[in-house]
Amino acid sequence: MAADAMQELRQQCLKRGAAGIKALGRTFRIMDDDGSKSLNFQEFEKGLENYGVSVGKDKAQRIFAMMDKDGSGTINFDEFLEKLRPPMSSSRRQVIDQAFQKFDKTGDGVVTIEDLQGLYNSKHHPKYKSGEWTEEQVFRSFLENFDSPYDKDGQVTLEEFVNYYSGVSASVDSDEYFITMMKNAWKL
Repeated sequence: MAADAMQELRQQCLKRGAAGIKALGRTFRIMDDDGSKSLNFQEFEKGLENYGVSVGKDKAQRIFAMMDKDGSGTINFDEFLEKLRPPMSSSRRQVIDQAFQKFDKTGDGVVTIEDLQGLYNSKHHPKYKSGEWTEEQVFRSFLENFDSPYDKDGQVTLEEFVNYYSGVSASVDSDEYFITMMKNAWKL
């Protein structure tokens, strides 16, 4: 069954820690041999092998077919991550949305360096203190944690933010603990 194969792939990614799915997302770029910003089955299968995920050819084909929701014979980055990230409770999603709203000071649906000013204090960052980085470099580094690995544009959308926290969410068993962690981290 395709859903079981997908769950197996998801579990293998999560064994690598909270960032396992995000790391596989980074690997997507490497898998994309022809630079088309989408994967055909051969690229997908080779990428799984290179990432160290072994599900076998039959399961890989079922997973690929499940991810290829438009039936094009390729999967794009959004299809890939949407299917790979684990389901999340509505209460977790709600607190992630609240954190993003706080993060997005301008309310335009995209977090940029301007949104971080006054919200994130870069002056305590070790590389800023040492003079190695400017305040802008600290902000860019912070945003990179959330930015799509396939499209590093220095901006973070709600979808990218949710993708990041879906990996974190998958490693936290209790809704209550996850919500408390988010509220403390984002001072909600």
